[in-house]
Amino acid sequence: HPGACGSKSSSSSISRAAARAITIMSQFRAVLPLAGRTFAQQALKVPPMMAASRSRFIGAPTGACVNTLWYRSKMTFAKTHEWLRAESDGHAVLGISDFAQGALGEVVYCDLPSEGATLKAKETICTLESVKAVGEVYAPADCEVVEVNGALNDEPSLVNSSPLEDGWIVKVKVTGEAADMMDEAAYAEHIKEEGSGES
Repeated sequence: HPGACGSKSSSSSISRAAARAITIMSQFRAVLPLAGRTFAQQALKVPPMMAASRSRFIGAPTGACVNTLWYRSKMTFAKTHEWLRAESDGHAVLGISDFAQGALGEVVYCDLPSEGATLKAKETICTLESVKAVGEVYAPADCEVVEVNGALNDEPSLVNSSPLEDGWIVKVKVTGEAADMMDEAAYAEHIKEEGSGES
């Protein structure tokens, strides 16, 4: 029965064509979501909305790198490795340098002063206990403690991981002259001289 045989062959061809069309459409649907993405979004393999929100922070003035540079430009450093940063409210924030935290090692406890405490220049304002030593933090000038970094009670290692920002120690009201403070370039030279035994 040639007719029957021809009908079977035709049906088989149609089935194969339909299956192929379904496969192509499936592939097309899989690729279609990429059509609305930029090359950067595809390379990052993140959804368009996520990439859009991320792009707001790339190169923005409020980025972490820019913030760090801004903080450092406002800092002065003591020979004993404390830094002081003046704030717009007339107070100043105190912490220790990256060099100091590296020399001290992992900080496990911060003995913070009481708010309202008054100190003379070069008096110990705080002690930091690490796994290998105990370090003293000195007041760079006569001052009054107006705020302490309470986060250090739960996470003292912030002094290590973010010594110039989140690991700040106290906020003070400076009541005397902060003498012998250096900018970052001069402090870097001081570290070199200290390391070579020249100072």
